[in-house]
Amino acid sequence: MSKLKMIAGGVLALTLLAGCGQAQSGQAPAQQRTVTVLAAASLTESFDELGERFTAEHPDVQVQFDYQGSSTLAEQIEQGRPADVFASADDKNMAKVADLVSPPQPFATNRLTIVVPPGNPAHVASLADLADKRLVVCAPQVPCGSATQQVAKAAGVGLRPVSEENDVKQVLQKVVAGEADAGLVYVTDAEAAGDKVQAIDFPESPQVVNSYPIATVKDSQQEQLANDFVAFVRGPGGREVLGAHGFDVP
Repeated sequence: MSKLKMIAGGVLALTLLAGCGQAQSGQAPAQQRTVTVLAAASLTESFDELGERFTAEHPDVQVQFDYQGSSTLAEQIEQGRPADVFASADDKNMAKVADLVSPPQPFATNRLTIVVPPGNPAHVASLADLADKRLVVCAPQVPCGSATQQVAKAAGVGLRPVSEENDVKQVLQKVVAGEADAGLVYVTDAEAAGDKVQAIDFPESPQVVNSYPIATVKDSQQEQLANDFVAFVRGPGGREVLGAHGFDVP
């Protein structure tokens, strides 16, 4: 046999051995899957962490989040936006898409607190003090805005906000930027902001508690994966993360 034929034969043998080795080492890596979660803005920090934990248990899954006001997300689902999971900051906005999602399940509750810039330069001490301050709140159709209206009514306080925002994070940002004397946000958002704001609790706050429901979107292209994520959020790991971020959990 010529040297050329011997070399060619050796190359072929090595190729076959490599192919056999791959076949014996297991299947090819699973194709990456994506689950799209539309979630209330107040869930940003907690759901980011939950997404990381879920991916750690499902290495072939990427969780893609979109955080906005619940009213905006509900409207998008009504208009046919593709999604797999919807997590709302109240039952009212979840009810708007009741025909488009599986039966919603509660997973957390939240309530309002006052936030002011560090040092509290406007000397806010109570909900009543907000009546004559530069106050920023959520718009009425947003869960935190609805809660603001309810808590003000319960306290008998007339609020005159200088701005109404589309989600709670925008309220927080205006206070952090010094564009307002105070804002009304969820206790979880105040906690997430750390020392960028100062939180002032008020006795009327527990009178208005928002329940957070979560559901799989019926047209989901990843229905089982969506169901798995919902179960994960409501399970022990989800409760641990949500509780650590300041939510009350069932």
